[in-house]
Amino acid sequence: MLEEIVTEATVLLGDWQQSVLAITIGSLIIWGLWRVLYQRLETITQSTRFSWDDSLLLAAKSPVSLLIWFWPATLSMGVILDYFSDTPHEWLATIKHILLILIFIWFCTRLVGEVEQHTLKSEKHDPSTIEAIGKVARLFFFVIGLLTIIQSLGVSLTGLLTFGGVGGLVVGLAAKDLLSNFFGGMMIYFDRPFKIGDWVRSPDRQIEGTVERIGWRMTVIRTFDKRPLYIPNSVFSNIVVENPSRMHNRRISENIGVRYQDAAQLENIVNAVKAMLQNHPEIDTTQTLIVNFNGYGASSLDLMVYTFTKTVNWVFFHEVKQDVLLKILNIIHEHGADIAYPTQTLNVINDRQESPH
Repeated sequence: MLEEIVTEATVLLGDWQQSVLAITIGSLIIWGLWRVLYQRLETITQSTRFSWDDSLLLAAKSPVSLLIWFWPATLSMGVILDYFSDTPHEWLATIKHILLILIFIWFCTRLVGEVEQHTLKSEKHDPSTIEAIGKVARLFFFVIGLLTIIQSLGVSLTGLLTFGGVGGLVVGLAAKDLLSNFFGGMMIYFDRPFKIGDWVRSPDRQIEGTVERIGWRMTVIRTFDKRPLYIPNSVFSNIVVENPSRMHNRRISENIGVRYQDAAQLENIVNAVKAMLQNHPEIDTTQTLIVNFNGYGASSLDLMVYTFTKTVNWVFFHEVKQDVLLKILNIIHEHGADIAYPTQTLNVINDRQESPH
């Protein structure tokens, strides 16, 4: 009797080993064929003018490889359970279904990432908008996949959504700040008051610097002294934000004082400065250009110089401004005049009377 049991177990064990071995060998063959097919498709996609096929193929590489190995693994597990257990194992079919869903979600998120990276390489598109669309697409596939997995586990989506309506209200009240920051980030992405790399500042708050990152909850701004500012996105819906990076010109506005004793040369100086600015290669003459005698100062005759540069670059703007100011100084000196500085004139009246002899 014992010998018959041992013999039957040996036969069953041999069948089990042969089945698993056959499935493993089949998986190896299919994986090898997939590698050959992938290399062939990669050569074809690289020769085309379109880059979307490259993104699609690269996104499918790892998920397909995972499916080739994990799907046969579930089959092998089913064979083992059939040989060594008489109990039903419907849960294994659920695992297969969930595996397919997870691999599909992984493929979709990889495809979104590949398309996002390719699009960001083009200067025609706004990086902030592309990143926002990528995040929304990933969130969409994640939610769809999660709901599908829940349904696969036998949970009723109707009851879940009904409960979610009540629970969502409770969660919304408890996490109103988080939600306001989330929707604030969405408004930044779609209204685009600024993007990554822009110089921004707010007259309402002590905020000024370069935008480093726009997240779902907060925006990171690097100040000019290299300190990071972490600002909740909801703040931007309640403050005024200036974006100097989108200026078309930069302004030069100066009041220059000439000495009172040089009043005779004042009109010639004004005309010469105006002619210099009109011929300066870095001054935008299509914008407002004013050079006028503007008033009588305490110790100077004041000239107003008001003009705009073509450049908006902060460093180069100061080089242009320096060049303009030096040329104005040379013009004043060429006319025999000079810049005024604070002076006072003291009149002494001698009203002393002589003493009688």
